[in-house]
Amino acid sequence: MSQLRWAQRLLGPMAARPSPLARMQPSRTATSSSAELTVDRANVVVIGGGVVGTSIAYHLAKLDAPRAVPIDGIGACPEVVLLEKSELTAGSTWHAAGLTTTFHPGVNMRRVHYDSLTLYTQLEKETGQAVGMHRCGSLRLAETGTRMDEFRQHLSRASWYPAPARILDAAEVVEKCPLINPDGIIGGFFNPHDGYIDPYSVTMALGAGAKQHGAKIFTHTEVTDMESMAGSEGFRWKVTTPNGSIQCRHVVNAAGFWGRELDALLQHGRKGTGAKLPLIPGHHQYCITDTLAEVQALKKEMPVVRDLHGSYYIRMERDGLLVGPYERPERMKLEESWLLDRVTPGFGQELFENDLDRIGPNLEMAVNRFPAFGKAPIIRTVAGPITFAPDGMPMVGPKPGQPGMWLAVGFSYGIIHGGGLGRYLADWIRNGYPPYDLTETDPARYGNWSDDPTYIMNKTKETYGMNNSYAYVKEERFGGRPTKRAGPLYASLQKRGARFGFKAGFEVPLWFERPGDTPGYQPSFHRTNWFEPVGRESRLVRENVGVIDLSSFATFTVSGQDSYRFLNLAFANRIPKTQGRSCLAHMLTHNGRVMSEMTVTCTVPTAKDGSGGEYMLTTGGGSELHDLRWLEGLNMPKHCNVAIRNTTDELSCLGIAGPKSPRLMERLFPGTEFSRDTWKLMSHRKLTNNSGVEMDVIRISYTGELGWEVHCPQASVVDLHATVHRLGADLGVDDFGTYAMNSLRMEKGFRAWGAEMSKDNTMVESDMMSFVRGNVEPDVQACIGMAALEHELRAGSKEKLVMLKVLEDDGKTDPDGMEAVYCDGKVVGHVSSGCYGYQVGHGLAFAFVPPFLAEEGLELEIDVIGKLRRCVVIAPPVKADHLRN
Repeated sequence: MSQLRWAQRLLGPMAARPSPLARMQPSRTATSSSAELTVDRANVVVIGGGVVGTSIAYHLAKLDAPRAVPIDGIGACPEVVLLEKSELTAGSTWHAAGLTTTFHPGVNMRRVHYDSLTLYTQLEKETGQAVGMHRCGSLRLAETGTRMDEFRQHLSRASWYPAPARILDAAEVVEKCPLINPDGIIGGFFNPHDGYIDPYSVTMALGAGAKQHGAKIFTHTEVTDMESMAGSEGFRWKVTTPNGSIQCRHVVNAAGFWGRELDALLQHGRKGTGAKLPLIPGHHQYCITDTLAEVQALKKEMPVVRDLHGSYYIRMERDGLLVGPYERPERMKLEESWLLDRVTPGFGQELFENDLDRIGPNLEMAVNRFPAFGKAPIIRTVAGPITFAPDGMPMVGPKPGQPGMWLAVGFSYGIIHGGGLGRYLADWIRNGYPPYDLTETDPARYGNWSDDPTYIMNKTKETYGMNNSYAYVKEERFGGRPTKRAGPLYASLQKRGARFGFKAGFEVPLWFERPGDTPGYQPSFHRTNWFEPVGRESRLVRENVGVIDLSSFATFTVSGQDSYRFLNLAFANRIPKTQGRSCLAHMLTHNGRVMSEMTVTCTVPTAKDGSGGEYMLTTGGGSELHDLRWLEGLNMPKHCNVAIRNTTDELSCLGIAGPKSPRLMERLFPGTEFSRDTWKLMSHRKLTNNSGVEMDVIRISYTGELGWEVHCPQASVVDLHATVHRLGADLGVDDFGTYAMNSLRMEKGFRAWGAEMSKDNTMVESDMMSFVRGNVEPDVQACIGMAALEHELRAGSKEKLVMLKVLEDDGKTDPDGMEAVYCDGKVVGHVSSGCYGYQVGHGLAFAFVPPFLAEEGLELEIDVIGKLRRCVVIAPPVKADHLRN
């Protein structure tokens, strides 16, 4: 159907028929009628009255967070206050399509969805307010074998979480959805208890529930200023409105598309400093038809259907159909003026002008797949703002560098995320640490490098336009890249054939193409064109010497009179006092879960009494602001003399590893002997290379092979890298990437933070207690989380990490992570990470299973894209008798 005919379908009927969404629209009371504030202090102030803000207020009030975290000096302060500049639901909530689903590629994001649905189904009974829940199920369509592989992979990851799902064949798809044209359909993915909800009603119910539990809600109350405080009563923030101000300990920015401007108020008195939130609204359109006889004739409500090939969703709306497309990046529209300048004053309960030309191609595909959709006039088109962070995931958590300031913005799927993330954030505020790992939504994933309108717009267009694209294993998306933080070696490595991944603005080499390799980035759910190059690089490191760019590593310097005591509070391992010693150490949450893993190096010795000293801390790419925020937020005694400085953008790092690495290192640093005997593992020296540049050199290698990390000024790393290749040519030196490093580390049994160690697991569960110190010096405080670990050791753990050897190799697919583990037909655990081990000649996986199954020699099975693969528990590191089947 032509775009002109779409316009003709829209015109005429709209003037004659009322909108089926009229019931959802908030009243348009003038925003100037601000209500007088009746409180002048609170523990938590939530700003924004959409589904996200009301959910946070509801959960905070219900959890009684203020009584759990009293304000210093004044006891418990019971008020949770929500401020809304207009009406509840004004902004993006009221016009949302309201889709709800348990589906998500991310395991813990699936938990968020699960928590949202659990809340919404109970909210009506609790508050007495209807929420308009439709439990019709949801159905994703497949037209290709690749899509079916994606479904199988998702099911293997979903089967160990309590969210029902199954794969349908083509006949079952038609049975579930009689209106569909089955041509080309080969299957589907069905979630039986999904559906949709009335956004207006559920938000009002959350607001009512918040008030029932003691929260206070003030509408027509615009925040005009926010100031940081250092009051003696423990208040951190002063929030100002036209009719009063509130002092509080915590502020939550849940202001939707106003969130960026609200955040700008934090620049009070220092305008122009700090990175702005990387948020931009996109124009999302959906349209609704008049009554259709085919819909009326259905015996029950059809599922919400997502046609992934056509890039749209379709569901029933009363006796008609609602269709919401996601157009291609080149066709979608962003509200760029709101990013570059400000939100249109007064905008909040309005819509954009519709533009069916943009979504015409998607609507034509909808007519082809659902012929009934083309038979009735469109009586309503909604074009409203949906706020995006560049990667499409919300920003939920503490804002780095501003204690007590919390973010809950960038919700492109606010309805399904709002309930679960409201609970998640409330738990974090209440307890001081997150309830589980959601690194993908942490605001700390963005830094100053993201404060770039070109990056924000290009990346957001890609994210929106690829909403229904394949979710490949190890997927890379290239919109907005490289950023201004790409890294000093980016151009050099690109010329050498590097294929890059992305870490906090840095371009990180994944593998290197060489002549004869299949070129380009060719993602797949099976082994693909990087399989052989990664094997080549693994052999390079095992047999000769390899060099890897580790410039994405974050580094911090900790100094001051109390630095040693501070680090022993922060980390579970014993911190070295002696200059030139390093240790691998972990920061824990208060319940013993792993917040971070770092290398801690003593560069200036401490005194005998533990005073003084200086330390270099190194953490993985992407963890920079996450780890720095936790360090800076630790509760040290007042007047503690500790200085923490972020040196990430000052230093670069090269990893040099392999049996020939000592010979290469001796050429880089003449006069210094490099060997296993003369340079002990985890030892550090400051050395000057033959160009006269002082560098920090540590004997450590995540590959498990003999190797060193060389930390140098960023300005020197290009010359250092070139020198490595020049001086090591006769040794066979070459570059290798992180894919090879991952295979090598798994063969050695090395854990990875974010996989085997995370805020989902304790050091006991991850079998990492060898990195937890025993008795400490009398004047050194026990580290955070130690009491929880001691309790777990007495009570026992629910799961334990094991390594699995894959016994059946189909020659094309390997475990990657998050797959279900089976024993005798039952799901008993899940894979944390997996790969092919090129040295051992078979697949490997780390997995969490019940302790009684963590026995060497016991056989289990892994679901790898729909096929159960036999495997056996082995003891890492892989032993010689495991080298062959």
